[in-house]
Amino acid sequence: MKLIYKAAIGASIFALAACGPKTPAAENVEANTEAVADNMEDVADNMSNGAAEAAMDNNASAVREAGENKADAIDAAAENASKNAH
Repeated sequence: MKLIYKAAIGASIFALAACGPKTPAAENVEANTEAVADNMEDVADNMSNGAAEAAMDNNASAVREAGENKADAIDAAAENASKNAH
C-alpha cells in the first residue's frame, strides 16, 4: 500500500511539474515543503502504530498541499505585480 501511495504522489508531482512554480521564491517554498513532507513520510514508514502512520501520512499530504498553495499565491502575486508595473 505504501508503494502505491508513493507512486501516486510521484505521478501527481510529475504531472504538476509542467504548471509548477515560476518564481525562485515559489520554487523555494515548494522545495522546502516537499522536503518536510518527505521527512514526515519517512517517519511514518518507521511507525509501528497503523493509525499514527496514517495520520502522519495525512499530515505530510497537508504540508505538501499547503506548500503548493503558497507557491501558487507567490506566483500569482508576482504576476499581478508585473502586470501593474506596465
